[in-house]
Amino acid sequence: MTQAAPHPLTAQDCLVALMIAVSASDQNIRTAELVKIESSVNLLPLFADYDIDRIRVMSELVFELFSQEDGLDALFGLIRDNLPERLHETAYALACDVAAADGTLRETELRLLEEIRYELDIDRLHAAAIERGARARHLPG
Repeated sequence: MTQAAPHPLTAQDCLVALMIAVSASDQNIRTAELVKIESSVNLLPLFADYDIDRIRVMSELVFELFSQEDGLDALFGLIRDNLPERLHETAYALACDVAAADGTLRETELRLLEEIRYELDIDRLHAAAIERGARARHLPG
């Protein structure tokens, strides 16, 4: 049985959990991805009142869920229950930024991004624009 988070997930928790899930999807969390998650939480107005210690709690939750057979479905269930629809595109943009942070999109990351698009019902055209923006922001110099 999964231990519940100390309090219900906030919208910010959901965003952090998704970013961590993308980073962990290939079983190798890279420094560039962690830096991207931390900088997003530190810099974006959406996270202004977010308790930075919750990143650890969300990491533990994601790792616990990923260790279970239907963990990804459970994660998406939590996100559907706790992330307002108005933040679905934001969630996808943050996930794309984490996936692109190390300069390489791996097959597992691409599959998870596809699943996120489906689960959050992101319009194809909007998804393409978000993906293009993430690629542009993370091109090597």
